[in-house]
Amino acid sequence: MDFNDVAVIGAGAMGAGIAQVAAAAGHRVSLVDAVPGAAEAAIERLGGGLDRLVAKGRLTTDDAAAIRGRLTPVGAVDELPECALVVEAVPEDLALKRKIFGDLGASQPTWTILATNTSSIDVSAIAEAVIHPERVVGLHFFNPPQVMALVEVVHGEKSGASVLDEAVDLMRAWGKTPVRCSSTPGFIVNRVARPFYGEAQRMVAAGVADPATIDWILREKGGFPMGPLELTDFIGQDVNLAVGTSVWEQTGRDERYAPTEFQRGLVEAGRLGRKSGQGVYTYAADGALVGGDPDLGLAERLVGGPIETDPLARTVAMLVNEAVDLVGRGEATAEDVDVAMVLGTRYPRGPIEWGREIGFAVVSRQIEELDRAFPGGRYRPSPALLDGTLR
Repeated sequence: MDFNDVAVIGAGAMGAGIAQVAAAAGHRVSLVDAVPGAAEAAIERLGGGLDRLVAKGRLTTDDAAAIRGRLTPVGAVDELPECALVVEAVPEDLALKRKIFGDLGASQPTWTILATNTSSIDVSAIAEAVIHPERVVGLHFFNPPQVMALVEVVHGEKSGASVLDEAVDLMRAWGKTPVRCSSTPGFIVNRVARPFYGEAQRMVAAGVADPATIDWILREKGGFPMGPLELTDFIGQDVNLAVGTSVWEQTGRDERYAPTEFQRGLVEAGRLGRKSGQGVYTYAADGALVGGDPDLGLAERLVGGPIETDPLARTVAMLVNEAVDLVGRGEATAEDVDVAMVLGTRYPRGPIEWGREIGFAVVSRQIEELDRAFPGGRYRPSPALLDGTLR
């Protein structure tokens, strides 16, 4: 298929970034937004970003001009040219997405691949509005799309195998690293990462350690680029809570994904993180952390102790359990899970690799200990962990 013409719906940070990636790969790109003038403004901002890359010597003047020249604002979905690919990147609202996909299904040729950049909505639910739903897939880019290599290629119940193959090949041609997964709540990254945040929040709430000490352990002992509490402040407590709540709701309010009262309390108090000046931590006007010194003596006592009070072992065990569960259900391969978590979250290693290194039998015992210490379902071992599926 000739993938020359591409369209992106939504001119926010994600949509504009995806448009730039497509234009840099040589496509003619139409950018659409419901707000008058938003697409033009986004292209103008992208041009400024390209100029800065030229000034830094990371892009030639000719290449920057060529990329900018391939970007065209379009007033409405029904004004788009025939495209081989349309990527939707509007806010996470199912009714809005269904409306857009219904319009695209009626106005674009039957061979057009229709992709959603959703991070939390079921691709199958979006595809219900489309004539020929086999052409609907998820292409979940990570922020910022111009920098992040990972793209989750998500298949709904009716996504065609050939369409998925073409989407994977196209992402590789764009210089991205695609991983495949089914339209499970949270896909790979947002599903597997839930314990990284939740365990830290629960340990702080229980008085196991202060936030700075837990973050220090995960960074310095575990090799994570940021601790879970400082990371939620960076993301935005409201944003992180919304994603977690979406996964929880879509899994039938499974206790394994239940949001914490600790995080709910932060959001209700307006303590949203760096953007509000206060979250788990307090920040100066320039965004610098105020205080936040760890108790190193306490950190040394916790690491290597009982699993329920060891922030590193407890977090890693839960990440491994979640990853094994995803693979055991056939929703992604072990290789794709590890690639996704390393590229999408910058974890020091993939959770399946980590499980093999620790020993799945050891992780299984750790999870069972947590389940006994904290009954209720959050710490139930995955059947795939218990039956040795990946050993």
